[in-house]
Amino acid sequence: MRKLVTAAAAAFVGTATTAATVLAIGAGPAESEADRHGGRGHYADVNGLHMYYEVHGKDRGQPPLVLLHGAFSATGTSWGELIRQLSKNRTVISVEQQGHGHTADIDRPLRIGLMAQDTVDLLDEIGVAKADFYGYSMGAGIALTIGVEHPEKVRKLVLQSVAFNNDGYHPGHLEMMRQIQPEMLYGSTFHQEYLEIAPNPEDFDALVGKVKDMVNHTPAVAPAAIRAMTAPVLTVMGDSDIFRPEHAVELFRLTGGGVNGDITGLPNSQLAVLPGTSHITSVQQARLLLTLVPAFLDAPVR
Repeated sequence: MRKLVTAAAAAFVGTATTAATVLAIGAGPAESEADRHGGRGHYADVNGLHMYYEVHGKDRGQPPLVLLHGAFSATGTSWGELIRQLSKNRTVISVEQQGHGHTADIDRPLRIGLMAQDTVDLLDEIGVAKADFYGYSMGAGIALTIGVEHPEKVRKLVLQSVAFNNDGYHPGHLEMMRQIQPEMLYGSTFHQEYLEIAPNPEDFDALVGKVKDMVNHTPAVAPAAIRAMTAPVLTVMGDSDIFRPEHAVELFRLTGGGVNGDITGLPNSQLAVLPGTSHITSVQQARLLLTLVPAFLDAPVR
């Protein structure tokens, strides 16, 4: 069994490497900071972190959209060409979390709750009172935690590829994650991006260890807490994601969906299942996401 899980971990990482490389070709995440950001990169000191964030687009009268990347990743490898299109009609703020991208690690574990608080405190520091949040994978867990614990900060949430408890994952996924070794990611776009932009590129192996530890210590979010949120939620998943489709439907129901819209009217929350899509490849579905996400953000709240 352990050999099978280790083989699955290697296959998962291989898919991640291939998929991220395809994304990188289109988005150019390996460009230099000066070329890529055009002066849009900033730092703020938050909770012991010298925390990096990018600001794209202009204030056009809409709440800013805060992007929260996945594990091992940063702005480039998580968001690719999406950030350019999303920022055409709104200000977009991409936050890089502890130990990821340009933000150096500090002497504390990686925890979803800590990163959620870091994000909220960063937004307070730069004067953002309320925003829309779009999180992918680990970032979606952060966004969900912000929605539950800091509802005053949230107008709308986009949660892409997230499980709110371990029962949501396909059998074997968590075991596979525990088998991932740093060398499995060497040469991937995640690794290349880290070597090029991280302040301490020698810390990549430590990041992998901290992500694995985070997976083992991520608490479930209580269904009652999700149900209590009032912010509309767009739940997005790939049809071959790391968690069961039924779990996404359950999250959709907890956020007000799953009703007969012809009788009760359409709910403010939405569900999108991306066809022919895995967890790693879901952020590559630019055509679909750039149709779904702006339409959800722009829709009036009923």
